[in-house]
Amino acid sequence: MLRFEVSVEDLLRSRFALSPALDLCLLLRSLAGHDRPLPRAWAARLLPAFERLRRETELDAALALHNPQSGPNFVAPPPRGLNQTWADDLAMIRATPLEAARHEFVPTAVGPSARHPHVRAVLDSPDAVSRIAEAMDQAWHELLAPDWPQLRAICERDVVHRLSVIGEHGWATTIESLHPSIAWQSGGIEIGHFPQVGTVRLVGDGLLLIPSIFVGNIAAHLEDPWPRTLVYRARGTAALWGEQETVPQPDALTALVGRARARLLVALDAPASTSHLARSLAMAPGAVGDHLAILRGAGLLVRARSGRSVLYRRTPLGEALVAGSG
Repeated sequence: MLRFEVSVEDLLRSRFALSPALDLCLLLRSLAGHDRPLPRAWAARLLPAFERLRRETELDAALALHNPQSGPNFVAPPPRGLNQTWADDLAMIRATPLEAARHEFVPTAVGPSARHPHVRAVLDSPDAVSRIAEAMDQAWHELLAPDWPQLRAICERDVVHRLSVIGEHGWATTIESLHPSIAWQSGGIEIGHFPQVGTVRLVGDGLLLIPSIFVGNIAAHLEDPWPRTLVYRARGTAALWGEQETVPQPDALTALVGRARARLLVALDAPASTSHLARSLAMAPGAVGDHLAILRGAGLLVRARSGRSVLYRRTPLGEALVAGSG
């Protein structure tokens, strides 16, 4: 079991962030067979391009840096916040000093692929960092960038939901909602059935929480340069993958309000903006706005401003319709 000792000051400094580079690394690990397999449709769509990139770029050198337990920090630098972009990550990867990167090669590049002559030549070259960064940039644009707006919207909606839970129920409930294996016990966070064991003290630094599309269960960063971090599966990922826990689209609700409006009403189990809904459901923003206006006019939704965004949520009538037609 892994335990985080958490003080009140730690909770005040805890925050959420998004990490495009981390999700890219997790995707590459899944495609390479190191982590949880992708859903069949996603694997069939991405594997041909993945195998071609392995032949045509230095992607195998980047993959060789990942072992079953971990990977190097420099290819997934700590994110600064919710506005983190791939361009931000790529700039930090390219800025990594060669000696710092090579210091990470030693504990991570230990598998058979790291001993392949071509991979070894890349890792030993004076431009290893730039070659690995270029391969990852190509992988980003071919494998992840087309889907990233939708995936990012799912992660952003997750954060909106977690913040609302913090406001209504507090940090303990929010932390326990991240995964069934997480419990709040005696002023700390305990994660059962975790590969690492021991106690981690945050000493006033707070906890970084990162929703991810591709993480299997729960992952953690426990050493510098990362802050102490929990990476958890974003809400809505199951629906994206078409897994069993997807909320069904009730036939009665569809018959009453139409398929598109039923999708939106069911999707609003947490507050969301028009743009978040459009990206996460792959719908046109204009159509989403029109449907939301109709649902709001029918008394099924209300809206409220949150910072720069206008968030929609279900009214008690909307909640009753979704619950009653499930």
